[in-house]
Amino acid sequence: MARGPQGILIKEKEFTRLRDELGRQRRELPWEKVEKRYEFDGPNGRLTLADLFGSRSQLVVYHFMFGPGWKEGCPSCSYLSDHFDGMAIHLANRDVTLAVVSHAPLAEIEAFKKRMGWRFHWYSSFASDFNYDYQVSLKPEERSNAQVCYNYEMTGFPGEERPRLSVFFKDPSGEIFHTYSAYARGLDILIGTYNFLDLVPKGRDEAALAHTMAWMRPHDKYSDGYFVDPNQSYLQPEVVQSNGEGSSYCSDEHHERARTTI
Repeated sequence: MARGPQGILIKEKEFTRLRDELGRQRRELPWEKVEKRYEFDGPNGRLTLADLFGSRSQLVVYHFMFGPGWKEGCPSCSYLSDHFDGMAIHLANRDVTLAVVSHAPLAEIEAFKKRMGWRFHWYSSFASDFNYDYQVSLKPEERSNAQVCYNYEMTGFPGEERPRLSVFFKDPSGEIFHTYSAYARGLDILIGTYNFLDLVPKGRDEAALAHTMAWMRPHDKYSDGYFVDPNQSYLQPEVVQSNGEGSSYCSDEHHERARTTI
């Protein structure tokens, strides 16, 4: 095989074709009908999952790690969410609504959203089972477990909240279907900054870090001399107040349908 730029070009073209084929297979996954009624708190009041679609038939929900009482949102989710405002209008014009959902109460979400200067639609699932049913929040009795249900398997996870993207479709009759979810490194594709870093000589420059995203900060916390501790493992944001909790499950159905295994 050719080396140098020509060899890389051959591999890049192969990767592009594989990505297109993966997208096709992803769209052919079986859909799971959403039977439960979920409600969310937004700036203009209570909404259902159907309401989050607006006038569009497709909905992408990013599950932002922001638990009840947290001092601020997850730094990694904040890094990812910095990319949302610019793309929302383009998605809307392709029949897609982008919504962000967190477990924290709406007042805590709104305060952090204002601090970060974001404009995207961000809702609270604090009063519903949504975060528990979609396995992105732990109930108190699960927090001492060595393993939890995440990314369609039982695995260890260092915090109460976990990242995920979920895709839904609403048909003309109003029925809603969960069509796809991605977790962990499956979310890399959403992060434009990572795609730029992959092009530069030092790449993501994370190999020496105990936690790959340890360098990330909410964008208002960077400074010219900020320090990155290479030995720092993942730390959940500080909890500054206590709020109520709910219930969770890890069903066989969710393991078998509308899934990815990154």
